[in-house]
Amino acid sequence: MDVSIGTLVLFPAVAVAAPLLVRAVGKLVAIPLVVFEIVLGLVLGPSLLGWIRPDDFTGMLADFGLAMLFFLAGNEIDLRTIQGRPLRRATIGWIVSLCAGVGIAALLAPTLPAAAFIGIALTSTALGTIMPVLRDAGELRTPFGIGVLAIGAVGEFGPLIAISLFLSGRAPGVATLVLLAFAVITGLAIWAAASGAGRRLHRVITATLRTSGQFAVRLVLLILAALVALSTVLDLDMLLGAFAAGVLYRLLLNGAPEPDTELIERKLEAIGYGFLVPIFFINTGVTFDLAGLTSDPRNLLLLPIFVLLLLVVRGVPSMLAAPQGSDWRDRGATLLFGATGLPIIVAVTAIGVDRGELPSGTAAALVGAGMLSVLVFPLVALSLRRRAADAPSAPSPDRLDVPTEG
Repeated sequence: MDVSIGTLVLFPAVAVAAPLLVRAVGKLVAIPLVVFEIVLGLVLGPSLLGWIRPDDFTGMLADFGLAMLFFLAGNEIDLRTIQGRPLRRATIGWIVSLCAGVGIAALLAPTLPAAAFIGIALTSTALGTIMPVLRDAGELRTPFGIGVLAIGAVGEFGPLIAISLFLSGRAPGVATLVLLAFAVITGLAIWAAASGAGRRLHRVITATLRTSGQFAVRLVLLILAALVALSTVLDLDMLLGAFAAGVLYRLLLNGAPEPDTELIERKLEAIGYGFLVPIFFINTGVTFDLAGLTSDPRNLLLLPIFVLLLLVVRGVPSMLAAPQGSDWRDRGATLLFGATGLPIIVAVTAIGVDRGELPSGTAAALVGAGMLSVLVFPLVALSLRRRAADAPSAPSPDRLDVPTEG
C-alpha cells in the first residue's frame, strides 16, 4: 500500500492544528471544529496546494472514521429522552422533507434516479457533526438540545433507511425484506440488551477499565464490526450498521455504575473524536472535487441552490420539533441545526457517482452545499440561541414532556 510520508504526517498535523485554531479564533467567533478540518484538508489537498494526496490507506481510515461518527451518534441517543413529542414531531418533519426533497429534485435532476439521490441527500441532518457543538455549548440536555437531538436522530436514521430501500439497486419488495431481516436481527440484539443481558458484562467491564484488557473498548469494536459486517453482507449501507451498533452499545451499558459509564464514554470519544473522525472530515476536504465544481457554471449555480434547498427542504420542517413556547430565535436555530448535513450527503453522492446515475459536478455541488452548511449553519444557530437566552423579554420554552418509566 503506497502511502506518502507527507500524507502520513500532514493528516495528524491538521488534526492537531484544527483545535488550536478553534481556540485562537474562538476569542472572536465560535467556529465548529469540523470547519477547520475540512477547510485545511481542502487547502492542503490536490485542489489547491497538493501537499496531501488521497490514497487507499487514508480512504480506509476515513471510512472507519465515518462509521465511528455514526456509532457515536447512535450511542449518544437516549431514546427515553427524545421519545414522545420531540421524536414524533421530528419524524413528521422528516417525512415532509423526504416528499419535498424528491419532488423538488425531480424538477432539477436530469433523470428520476438522480432525483432520488439528490432528494434523499437533502433530507439528512448531521447528528454526529452538531452533537459536539451542542455538547460544547452546554445544550445537550436542554429542551432545545433534546429537540435538535431528535431531529438529528431521525435525520440520520431516516435517510439510511431510504438508501437501503430505494438506492440499493434491488426491487423494492426484495429491498424491504432484506431491510426487515436486518431490523429483526438488530432488534433481537437490542431487546436482549434492554432486558438486562448486558448486566452480566458490567463486572468484566469494571474489572478491566484500568488494565490492558480494556474489555469495554474491545467490545465496542466487536459490536461495531459485527453490525457493519451484517449490513455489508446484506448489501445495505454500512452506516446503518454503525448507527445501530451505537444504539445497541448504549443499551448494553444501562445499569452499569455511572463512573464506569462516564469513563467508557471518554475512552470512546478519545478514539472517535481524537483519531478516526477527524480523518474523515480532513479527507472530505482533501478529496473534494473543486475542479468539477468550478469547471461548469451550471454546477456553481447549483451550489447556492442546494444550500437554499437544505434550508427549505430540511430546515423548515425541522421547526416542528422545536420546544413548545420557543420564540423566533430558537425556531430559527432549530431550522439551521436541522439543515446542517454532510456525512450522509457524502455517502449518498458517492453511491450515485459510482453507479453513473449522478453527475460528478452535481455531486460536488451537493457536497459543497453540505460543507457550507457545516461551516455556517451551526455558527449562526448558536448565535441565535445565545440571543434567545440573553433576551430579557424572551419567554423560556415550556418543559418537554419526557415520559417516565413505568
